[in-house]
Amino acid sequence: MAAHFARTALGHVTREYPHKADHVMGSDADAYIPRAVHPIFYGSFDWHSCVHGYWTLARIRRLFPELAEAAAIDALFAESLTAEKVAVERAYLDRPGTRSFERPYGWAWLLMLSGELHAGGSPYAEVLQPLADAFVRRFHDYLPMLTYPVRAGTHANTGFALVLAGRYAERRGDGDLLALLARRAGDWFGGDADVQAWEPSGEDFLSPALIEALAMRQLLAPADFAEWLARFLPGLAEGMPVTLFTPAVVSDRSDPKFAHLDGLNLSRAWAMRGIADALPEGAGRTRLLAAADAHLAAAIDHVAGDYMGEHWLASFALLALEG
Repeated sequence: MAAHFARTALGHVTREYPHKADHVMGSDADAYIPRAVHPIFYGSFDWHSCVHGYWTLARIRRLFPELAEAAAIDALFAESLTAEKVAVERAYLDRPGTRSFERPYGWAWLLMLSGELHAGGSPYAEVLQPLADAFVRRFHDYLPMLTYPVRAGTHANTGFALVLAGRYAERRGDGDLLALLARRAGDWFGGDADVQAWEPSGEDFLSPALIEALAMRQLLAPADFAEWLARFLPGLAEGMPVTLFTPAVVSDRSDPKFAHLDGLNLSRAWAMRGIADALPEGAGRTRLLAAADAHLAAAIDHVAGDYMGEHWLASFALLALEG
C-alpha cells in the first residue's frame, strides 16, 4: 500500500495542469503560470495538495527506506527542494494580496512537511526551513487576531491547523508556537460541551467535531483532556451523536467537492484513533475504534481512480493508517 501511495503522489506532484490557483492579481504583470510562480509546489491541482503530496512522499521515504520507489522520491527531492526554488516560494509571500494565501490549511501542511523532513534527518529539511519559518511567523500574527475559530469541514478549519502546527512545534521544540496554539485552543474550544455534530455537510473532508477533539487531545494535559471530552461528547459510550459514527456516502467521485467526502471518512478514522489512544479501555474507546475501522473501510479503496480525489487522498489515507 505504501508503494501504491508513493506512485500515486509521484504521478501528480509534478503534474502542472489542471490547476486551481489561490492567487490575487493586481495587474497584467501578475498573470499566473503555476510553475513560474511556484517552482516547487505547482502540481497536484493546487498548492496545498502539492505540499501534502510531498509530505506523503517524505513520510513513506522515512518509514519504508527500502521501497523501490525511494529512488524516484530522492530524485524528485533533489530536483525540487533547492535553495533557489525555496527562495522563490518564500518571496511569493511578500507579494501584495498574499496575506490570506493558503491560510491556514496550506500553512499547516507546509509545517508538517518540514517536520517530517527533520524527523527523517533529510538534507532538505534545512533547505525548506526558511519557508517553514515564514509560516510560523504568520501563525504568530494570525492566531491572536482570530476572534472566532473557523468550524467549517473544509480548508479553513482552525482545529485542523492547530493539530498539524502542533505536531511541527513538538517535533522542532518550538515552545513559543506550542504555547500559542494551546492558549488559543483553550480560548476557542475550552467551554464547548454536548456537541450536536450537525455533520457531514455535503462538501466536508474534515469533521468539525472530531478535529476539534483531536486538537484538544494534542494540546491539553491528559487529565484535562479526559474531563473536557466527557463534557464535549457525553454520549460517546453509546455512539452518540449517531451521525458522527456513520461513514459518509460519496455519490460522484469525479466531482471535486463530492470527492471531499472520501477524505472525511479518512480524516474521521484518523481523528477517532487519535482520540481513542488517549482513553482507557471501555465503551467509549471501543466505539471510536470500531467507527474508525468502518470509516477507513468506506474510503481506502478510493484513494486513486479519479484525479479529483487522487491528487490528495493518499495523504489522508496515510494519516488514517499510520497517524
